Amino acid sequence: MAQQMGCGLKKNDLFELAIDSLGNEGEGIGRYRGFTFFVKDAIPGDVLLARVLKLKKNYGYARVEKVLSASPDRVEPLCPVARQCGGCQLQHLSYARQLDYKQDKIKNCLERIGGLTNVELEPIIGMEVPYYYRNKAQFPVGRGKDGSVAIGFYAGHSHNIVDTEECYIQAPVNAVLIAAVRSYLNEYGVSPYCEETHTGLVRHILTRVGFFTGEIMVCLVVNGSKLPHVEALWEKLGRAVEEWNQREERKRGQGFQTQMEGQDWQGNSQEYRDQIRRQIDRDNQEVKGAVRNAQCEIIAAPQGGWNKGELRSACDSSCANHAVKYKLVSLCLNVNMENTNIILGSRVIPLYGEPYITDFIGAVKYRISPLSFYQVNPRQTLRLYNQALEYADLKGGETVWDLYCGIGTISLFLAQKAGMVYGVEIVPQAIEDARQNAELNGITNAQFFVGAAEDILPQKYKESSGKMRADVIVVDPPRAGCAKELLETVVRMQPKRIVYVSCDPATLARDVKFLGENGFRFEKGRGVDQFGMGGHVESVVLMSRKEK
Repeated sequence: MAQQMGCGLKKNDLFELAIDSLGNEGEGIGRYRGFTFFVKDAIPGDVLLARVLKLKKNYGYARVEKVLSASPDRVEPLCPVARQCGGCQLQHLSYARQLDYKQDKIKNCLERIGGLTNVELEPIIGMEVPYYYRNKAQFPVGRGKDGSVAIGFYAGHSHNIVDTEECYIQAPVNAVLIAAVRSYLNEYGVSPYCEETHTGLVRHILTRVGFFTGEIMVCLVVNGSKLPHVEALWEKLGRAVEEWNQREERKRGQGFQTQMEGQDWQGNSQEYRDQIRRQIDRDNQEVKGAVRNAQCEIIAAPQGGWNKGELRSACDSSCANHAVKYKLVSLCLNVNMENTNIILGSRVIPLYGEPYITDFIGAVKYRISPLSFYQVNPRQTLRLYNQALEYADLKGGETVWDLYCGIGTISLFLAQKAGMVYGVEIVPQAIEDARQNAELNGITNAQFFVGAAEDILPQKYKESSGKMRADVIVVDPPRAGCAKELLETVVRMQPKRIVYVSCDPATLARDVKFLGENGFRFEKGRGVDQFGMGGHVESVVLMSRKEK
């Protein structure tokens, strides 16, 4: 007999549920007879006919069977597979409310976990158009139920591939890249990978798109070390990109010009930095659309929601990548022969072109390889880094440590105004990229170290006999946050300011609490929406040393 819990329900029962809040992953939360239910694809204000999926002692999971009364904030998802796909959690929620949710998420974590009271955050920085913004995509490859090649994204909380031809948050050119790879696999009988049997060759397709340079990388993750008919794949991809350019050019009735043409980008001129600052200021002042608390230029969705043509037109007017002529510059293999769900292996084999692409954040040019960590939303990254730079309040002679520095993205941004910047990153290839990026931009006041930040910083501090100091320390850790050993050394170094860039409000709040208990004061913070239609949010927090 099916188990019946205190709420009087058992698995597969239908019941009416009102949704009153959103959970950490963007799932709806409702209460039924004092019992909490989590429901995917539900939002506050919805009244649902829900079906019980799973019951625990004090909470359960349900799915939407029917929306009995829709929230005023509910919108029709643009993507036809939004509900099945696990890539977007919030396409059914208006973008204005998405920003509210993310702002509240940061504030609630800082208060509930961080121990702060009455936190007043600066307004979250939203996106102009929260679609077609990602410069990196990872498409799993497998077989559908009918045996055909399936390329798309995993369904939520599973490894079942939702086959799709287009993703509405990725760079639009990905559609033709995936079509070209699909054609290649079918024409030459190249086998997709099967997780159950650990057989087949092609596991994932990784793409990187330079939004400002137009450069494209395609990297196939393979369960092997060779790929047949590589020249044919290169030709198919190149032809697909060229046909895309011609089609887009005909649509506009004019030629292309990249964002970079006609500029002296190697010079890192003050005029250009001032231009970027004015652009950000203009974005902050010219708020369009009824987006409460959002400082950004929002293009209001047409009544009844976006259609594809209107969306692409809006993107054309606001997003740099749609005015760029694309160039296929890199085709690589990534070798991953492990029986694992980790996407990338450590070995990269260049096949055609360069083993990297280049792109810009502001005036800084970056070389990006398949294994590089590089923020996925170029325009919002500029705003994120400008916010970090503003909080750092550099005057020109400061010593700065940038921990978890990746390929030097923030380090080189800071180096434009600091006296000396030291970057630390555990991935050797990332540090090699960081050093090359410094050389590429003529930046000589940045030095990089390979190793875990929680090992390198304490080591350097010990080598200095406890005398090493920093004016500003910037941390940009993974979702797990900063290691305690690292934070302890940061405290000993007594920086005037700590700028914490976070991709997880919960671990940010935990670390803010530690720093607050060890001589630092929370000054201000701000969210930056890097992930429109998703539940995650980036944030920047400034902490200053308390005067004794």
